[in-house]
Amino acid sequence: MPPGFGPPPPQYAPGATGPQPVPPQPVPPQYAQPQYGRPPFAPQPGPPGPGPEFLAVDKNNSVVVDASGVAFEMYDITVDFPWPEIRSVHHKPSPDGKALMVAVVHLDGRVYECVVRAKPRERLQAWLAQLPWVVGHYRPAGH
Repeated sequence: MPPGFGPPPPQYAPGATGPQPVPPQPVPPQYAQPQYGRPPFAPQPGPPGPGPEFLAVDKNNSVVVDASGVAFEMYDITVDFPWPEIRSVHHKPSPDGKALMVAVVHLDGRVYECVVRAKPRERLQAWLAQLPWVVGHYRPAGH
């Protein structure tokens, strides 16, 4: 007989009276409730107090600047840059004046860029006014 074939297990054998009740088992210690104050899935505490936030978003891309750092989302791929890993943040309007271009310079010198289209075009002017103020709040040295 090939392996895996043979008589049925006892609970399925002819004449079996159905499933037998299983006595309750104690909860293994690895599944016990944690003994510390907050559950393991609780968010880690961030920087003290909320600060200003910047958000620029279009159909495919977004730029977020907040207390945790800078985040780029491009076509459903998100890249987070915590403030301690950022050397500087730069921004400018695109050459056609229809988009915001943001660059993050990492501590190791690598440069990451994200472009967010502004519709209507007036939105770009609001972004250009707000972004340096928010970055300046977290990076007062102006970088």
